[in-house]
Amino acid sequence: MYHFFQSFGQNLRERAQVEQLVRYIVEEAPEDAEKKRTFKFPFIACEIFTCEVDIILKALVENEELMNLLFSFLEPEHAHSTLLAGYFSKVVICLLLRKTSAFMNYVQAHQDIIKKLVDLIGITSIMEVLIRLIGTDENLYSNFSDSMQWLEDTDVLEMIVDKFSSSDCPEVHANAAETLCASTRYAPPGIAAKISSPSFIERLFRHALEDSRPKSVLVNSLSVCISLLDPKRLASGTYYMYGRQSMQCSGASANPETVEGMLGSLGNLLKLLDISSEDNVLPTTYGSLHPPLGKHRLKIIEFVSVLVSVSSEAAEKELIRLGAVKRILELFFEYPYNNFLHHHVETIIISCLESKNIQFVEHLLSDCNLLVKILEAEKNSTLAADPSKPTASVEGRSPPRIGNIGHMTRIANKLVQLGNNNNSIQSRLQENSEWIDWQTNILQKRNAVENVFQWACGRPTSLHDRMRDSDDDDYQDRDYDVAALANNLSQAFRYGIYNNDELDEVFFIS
Repeated sequence: MYHFFQSFGQNLRERAQVEQLVRYIVEEAPEDAEKKRTFKFPFIACEIFTCEVDIILKALVENEELMNLLFSFLEPEHAHSTLLAGYFSKVVICLLLRKTSAFMNYVQAHQDIIKKLVDLIGITSIMEVLIRLIGTDENLYSNFSDSMQWLEDTDVLEMIVDKFSSSDCPEVHANAAETLCASTRYAPPGIAAKISSPSFIERLFRHALEDSRPKSVLVNSLSVCISLLDPKRLASGTYYMYGRQSMQCSGASANPETVEGMLGSLGNLLKLLDISSEDNVLPTTYGSLHPPLGKHRLKIIEFVSVLVSVSSEAAEKELIRLGAVKRILELFFEYPYNNFLHHHVETIIISCLESKNIQFVEHLLSDCNLLVKILEAEKNSTLAADPSKPTASVEGRSPPRIGNIGHMTRIANKLVQLGNNNNSIQSRLQENSEWIDWQTNILQKRNAVENVFQWACGRPTSLHDRMRDSDDDDYQDRDYDVAALANNLSQAFRYGIYNNDELDEVFFIS
C-alpha cells in the first residue's frame, strides 16, 4: 500500500485518481486482465478509502458524478461478484460513518438507491449496508438525527418483507429476516414502531402462510416474529450490535399490540404441525422417520415457546383454545431423538407451569395429561418398531432407549419443585399414586446418580464418607492452583524438559 500511495503522491485527492480507485471497486476486470488488476488493485483501492483519510473521502462524497459511479454497482445489469460487493460495502459503510451528513444527503436525493440495495439483499455484504443504513448504529441517529430522520418515512421495511414473496432464493429470505431482526433490536423508535405494528405483522404472516411458497419463507418470517417477541433472544444467524451493549442486558418486553397481531394467524400456523403424508422417509441409525419433523415445524414450536414466555394472557387463552400445547407435547413423544424439539417443549412446559394463569397450568396438567404421558414414556423407554408411528426402530435389531429421558427428568423435577409452593400443582401430583411411586423409587434415585458433585472420578469430591487411606486423604484434601500448574507446564515446554516425542502424552494448557 505504501508504494501505491507513493505512485499517486499528492495527486491522490484529484478527481481522476479518485475516479480510478472507484472504478477498480465497481468494475469487473476484463477476462484477459492480469491477476493484480483482478485482485490486487480492487483490494488496495478499498484499503485507501477505508484508511479514512479525510481529504480522499471528501473528494469522493462531495462529487456527485463520482458518487453516481460508485452506486452504479447496484444497477441490475451490473455484474455483482462477491469480491467487489465486499469492497463496495466497505467503502459505502466508511462514507456513512465518516461523512454521514453529505452521504445521507446524496442518498436522500437518490432514494432509488434504497430499492436497489433491497433488490440485492441476497448478497450478504449488501445486506450489511442496509442494516447500517436503517439504524443499527445509535451514534448515527443521535448525532445526525436530521440527516437520518427521512428514512423513517420511507417504505424500506415493506420492501424488505416483500422479498419473502418476490424471491424464491433461500439466501434472500435469510438475509431479509436478518435485516428485519436487526431492526427489531437496534433501530430508532420510528422504525421500531413500524416493524412492531399489527399491520406489519399481518403483512409478514401473509407471506409466511402463502401457499406453494418455499419453507424458507415460513422459517425466516418466524425468526422475525421471535425477535419481535423477545429482542434479547439471539436466534440462528449473525445479528449486529454496532455500538450497542449486549442485548442480554436489555429489559425490553413484547408489545401487547404486536402479540395480538400475531394471534390472528396462529390457528393457520398451527395447522402446519399436522402432516399426513408418509411419502417422505428419512433413514437414521436408530430406525426411520416418516415423516421427519422438519425445519418449519421446529420453527413453529420455537415461535410458540417464545410466545408462551412473554406471559400474555391473550396469547395463553388462544393457545388453550387451539390446543397448541397438547399437539406440541404429542410431537415431543413422537420424535424422541430431536433434541432441538425437546429443548423448546421443555421451555413451553416450564413457562406454562410458572404462569400466573391458573387455567393455563390446569390445561397442561389436565387436558394435556402431562403426568400420564411422562409415566407412559418411562414405562416404555425403548423405541418401538411400530411403522405407524413417526419414529420407528429397525426391525431385527435391539431397540434403542428413547432420547428424551433427560428432558422428562428435568420437567419432572420442575414439577416437584413448583409443587412445593403451588397447591394446585401439588394436589395434582399427590392424587396420582403412580406418580408418587415413580417419584420415590425412580426419580429420586436417578437424581442421586446424576448428581455430579457426588462423583469420584480422580478429582476432589464432596463424598466424606468414602473409605480412604491416609495417602488418599492427603490427595483429596489438597488445594490445587490450576493457573500455577498450567504456568509450570508451560515453563517445562519452554525450557525443553519435554521433547517433541512426548508432546502427545502431555495435556498442555495455554
